[in-house]
Order: sequence, then C-alpha cells, then structure tokens
Amino acid sequence: MANKTLKKTRILALCSVFSALGVIILYLGSVFEVLDLTMSVIASFFVIIAVIEMGGAYPWLIYAVTAALSIMLLPNKFAALIYTAFAGFYPILKAYIEKIQGIVCALIKLALFNLCLVGMWWISRLFVITLETKYGLPLTALALNFIFILYDFALTRLISRYIFVWRRKFKI
Repeated sequence: MANKTLKKTRILALCSVFSALGVIILYLGSVFEVLDLTMSVIASFFVIIAVIEMGGAYPWLIYAVTAALSIMLLPNKFAALIYTAFAGFYPILKAYIEKIQGIVCALIKLALFNLCLVGMWWISRLFVITLETKYGLPLTALALNFIFILYDFALTRLISRYIFVWRRKFKI
C-alpha cells in the first residue's frame, strides 16, 4: 500500500516538474518571439515523455496545467496559443491515432491539424490578432500542412529515439 502511494506521489511530483519546465520553455518562446513555434514543440516533449512513461490521465494533466499557466503568465500569448491549440495535446492523440494503420491514420492526423489550424485562426481573430500572410491564406495553409507532415515525421523519429536510446539514461 505504501509503495503504491509512493509511486503515485513520485508521478505527481514529476508531472509538476514537467508542467513547470513546460511553462518556462514557453516563456522563453514568448520573450524571444522568433522561437515561439519551436518552444511550443519543445514544451510538448514533456507530454510525450508522460505518454510513454506514465500513461493514463497524467499527460492530459501536464498539458492542462502547462496550457493554463502559460495563458495566464506569458507576456506574449502566441506561444501559449500554439501549445494550447495544438502542440500540447497532439502527442497524446498521436499515440491513439497511430493505432489505426494506413492512409486513414494520415487522413485523421491531417484533419485534426486543419481543425486546429482553423481554431487558432478564429481565436486569433476573436482577440483581434491579425495574422499576416504574404502569399494568402490558402497557400499559407497548404505550406503549413506540408510543415505539419514534416513535424509529424520528426516527432515519430524523436519518440523512437527516446524509447530506444534516451529512456535507459533517464530512468524515469
């Protein structure tokens, strides 16, 4: 009984540390605006580790706490918006989506990304943030879909690297 309580306490403490580190990384992306997208993706790595190591509701807990704190605390909200509207929860859903094989998996991922993209666009309009696009919205959306495909591939490689190489070194 005590061992089970100790394990849950350890996992909860780790979730708190991951959430705090995620907010710090998103803060860096907020301060250095050129890094907002990059830092949102880096902050999501803590969610990836939670999916692999803890499972259950813990990745959602890390995502929710990091998103809420970053929205409340960050001076520039764009990094928090990217994390909240896509980068934070996508690794969790990726684990479930990839249980489906073939083209259906890819179509679901693209549909999810585009749904999030439209949501981010509407949220930014709601808060009177104008998103400047040099080549128009449709071409920008097409380019972002290509970038998403590269991101998903890189994320898969990063997850594999964590599982087969880094996991032994961290011993979470």
